[in-house]
Amino acid sequence: MSKRRKIIYWVATLWLALGMTSTGIVQIIKMDEEAQNFANLGFPEYLMTIIGVWKILGVLAILIPKFPLVKEWAYAGFFFTMSGAIVSHLAVHDPLVEIAGPSLLLILTLISWYLRPESRTLLSIA
Repeated sequence: MSKRRKIIYWVATLWLALGMTSTGIVQIIKMDEEAQNFANLGFPEYLMTIIGVWKILGVLAILIPKFPLVKEWAYAGFFFTMSGAIVSHLAVHDPLVEIAGPSLLLILTLISWYLRPESRTLLSIA
């Protein structure tokens, strides 16, 4: 892996981890603004806790060495959660600014997944 690719991977992965951790915590503690956001999207409040916990676990999975299959599941979860957030905001006709956060996290997910070192891929256990 080239030095440039490794730097881009770690920058994207650390920003992804920071974004998922912060939004996960906000959802677990059910901040008022986030609870209103979920209600506006038509989701039940308890879903915030479920998604928040899974985000934190996903961050641990992508940062901890080894366990490439768990990493794949975490990346898939991040992809589905963020793409689902984008579609949900579009479905209720929220202003486009509302999809900025999920879009950034989706892009970071794709960059981190694509540039991950071979030791963090499923090929490493084949």
